[in-house]
Amino acid sequence: MKRPSPEGLPPGALPGGTVARRMWRLFEPVHAVTYFAPACAGAFERAGLRGFWRGYFAGRSAPLGPVGAGPVVGCFFGFAPAMVSRALPEVWTRITPAEALDARLAGAREALGQVLGEPGPGEAADLAEPADLAEPADLAEPADLAELAGLLRAAAEHAPVAGRVLAAANAALSWPSDPLGVVWHATTILREHRGDGHVAALVTAGLDGVETAVWRASMGGVGRADFQRVRGWSDDEWTAAAGRLRARGWLGAAGQPTEASLSAFRSIETTTDRVAASVWDELGTDGVERCAALLAPVARRAAALLRWPNPIGVPDPREPISG
Repeated sequence: MKRPSPEGLPPGALPGGTVARRMWRLFEPVHAVTYFAPACAGAFERAGLRGFWRGYFAGRSAPLGPVGAGPVVGCFFGFAPAMVSRALPEVWTRITPAEALDARLAGAREALGQVLGEPGPGEAADLAEPADLAEPADLAEPADLAELAGLLRAAAEHAPVAGRVLAAANAALSWPSDPLGVVWHATTILREHRGDGHVAALVTAGLDGVETAVWRASMGGVGRADFQRVRGWSDDEWTAAAGRLRARGWLGAAGQPTEASLSAFRSIETTTDRVAASVWDELGTDGVERCAALLAPVARRAAALLRWPNPIGVPDPREPISG
């Protein structure tokens, strides 16, 4: 039996390396600490939000303002409307969008600071080395972190946001004043920019939210039980979507992906890479190489805080690129 790729996909499912894909593998884990790190959950709890999903929906949708479930169902794409409606708009009776933004940034700063030994604004550096992480030489020096912040900010500010709701909303926020905050905010803009483009590719391919979850679960890594739980789809909704995918020729009788399914996956990922590529033009070849070199150790440190495999498709920067 062939070994799955680091993302949990069958060998050859993903397209080969491009600048956009290479950089995604590095910036996505840095952004994703907001979903997995205990420090981030703690920041939302201190702000008055108990329970993971209140923090998730408040933090990620806060750039849009005090929205209800409808816009979030649309731009988040993969969540069942009933699940979103359990959090929104009720969460705005507990916290304002501005407070949610403060909590998510504070949590990200704390989480990344813990693994990088970098202080937040007004804090003293704690250079204690966690035993289960890389050697101190793998850490970014303060000057390197400042340089990385400048490069990532330049790329993020170059991101085209027309037609990209979440990227545009995050890009409209004020920039943090500290390098670590800038790094996280820039990776968030870049992540949502890529995600908006990915949703457009999925819609163009004729997929809806539940079909995408069923389809992705069929490829391994994170299976149905986890995908269904974290996206909120009912058994009936899941079964109906699987039937539509079988009728389309994308799932076999046992629920496995077909060759047509894997071909479509490669096509969608290639499109996602293509429409995410222009953000890196601002840096030029040398700038991209420098950014990747500075970002790689940060991404590896951030990866220690994430769940593997995970249902949001975060690539593991500690693994060789597949495809």
